[in-house]
Amino acid sequence: MPPLTAIEAFVQVARLGSVKEAAAILSLSSPALTRRIQALERYIGHQLFERRHQSVHLNSDGERLLAEIGPSIDSLSVAMERAIGNREMMRLRLAVPSLFAMQRLMPHLPSLRGAHPDLHIDLDTGANRIARLDDGLDAAIAITAEVDPSLYSRRIDSNRVIAIGSKAIQEGPNAITDPAQLASTTIFLHRDMPETFSYWKEAVGLPNLEPAAIDHFDAGQLILDAAAQGLGVAFMLESHLSASSDPRLVRLFDHAVESPYSYWFACRRSSLTRRPVRIFHDWLFESLPPL
Repeated sequence: MPPLTAIEAFVQVARLGSVKEAAAILSLSSPALTRRIQALERYIGHQLFERRHQSVHLNSDGERLLAEIGPSIDSLSVAMERAIGNREMMRLRLAVPSLFAMQRLMPHLPSLRGAHPDLHIDLDTGANRIARLDDGLDAAIAITAEVDPSLYSRRIDSNRVIAIGSKAIQEGPNAITDPAQLASTTIFLHRDMPETFSYWKEAVGLPNLEPAAIDHFDAGQLILDAAAQGLGVAFMLESHLSASSDPRLVRLFDHAVESPYSYWFACRRSSLTRRPVRIFHDWLFESLPPL
């Protein structure tokens, strides 16, 4: 058998498609991780990846190897979690966007605790949630257009994209009342939803509309705060506004466009056999009130 560290490096790079991201998860330098991959390829006798300038992709041999060893690696992770669970209380390690946690989870977690007082949840609001399911996470809630079909996934909701701004931005001689006026305005986009404005402007019949500037955020609450202060216009989901308690925020214009992005629950298929994951999954889809 080749070293387990080489197999672990291969699986991480294969699933992430990035040496840099895999190295960060494994706390290695990129050259060190590359050496592990090369050692595995020497052991096997042929390459497993197609190297490109900014990324790596599995070739046919690599795809076959991942399909054969991936489930075994997942089973090993589950076995270790069970071993840990024998010594600790029931615990779920969940990655979740901070805005979803604030608006949807935290107000209703008392009901989950009441039904399952022995379940404890570690919340991780870091980026690349689904990609880090192999980094000690049991499950993830993410806003995305699609989920890797090798994972178990279930859509939490569907939504619409709207323009959100402050009440003040609708007032005065420079009030924004027409979408064409966005050409002189800064707009805010979430890094997890980079195409929201593109979809919106196509749907409203302004495909060539370009704003004065586009600012990107990785936290939804910061986007809403910036919009509430009149710093620009946010293109977010309708539910983000309806769940907001900020009286300064309003929906701009009458247009609402079906969003290509939705909130999804995702985990390794083998993880659904673990009781903490199953309890949370069932509560999320059976008991969490919709917006």
